[in-house]
Amino acid sequence: MRIRPFAESDWPAFEPVFAEVVAAGETYAIPEGEDPRGFWTGEHVVVAESDDGTLLGSAKTGPNRPAQGSHVGTASFMVGSHARGSGVGRALAVYVVDWHRRAGYRGIQFNAVVETNTAAVHLWRTVGFEIIGTVPGAFQRPSGEYVGLHVMYLDLTDSSA
Repeated sequence: MRIRPFAESDWPAFEPVFAEVVAAGETYAIPEGEDPRGFWTGEHVVVAESDDGTLLGSAKTGPNRPAQGSHVGTASFMVGSHARGSGVGRALAVYVVDWHRRAGYRGIQFNAVVETNTAAVHLWRTVGFEIIGTVPGAFQRPSGEYVGLHVMYLDLTDSSA
């Protein structure tokens, strides 16, 4: 597997991953029919691809807030169901943390990690993120159940992280 910058030619392979994640309704608050090209942008967007060139997932990164908040980054990740459980998310996570460090960010904040997305919560914790708060009932699952959204943070000024 390799991680490389997202290219215009990646859209045909990424759009089905985007559609699958949005249709599941379990991890992002994105209306069905949302234009992936409008949503999947950032300062730095990458793909993870297999040795044979199959797109496995993608991550987008950049500042969490503009101006006085731009020293804290954020990121979003999507991995196709065909690639889940094979280390793609971890490879993207490690890449994104390293990218933020190299770019001079002081931290990374995830604003809305659905608490029932236990695989993602576990992954972020293993790369050093902490849950710094949970907004109760802020996300409605397709079943109608309301669950919390975690705010997760990784301090990049701590050299032990």
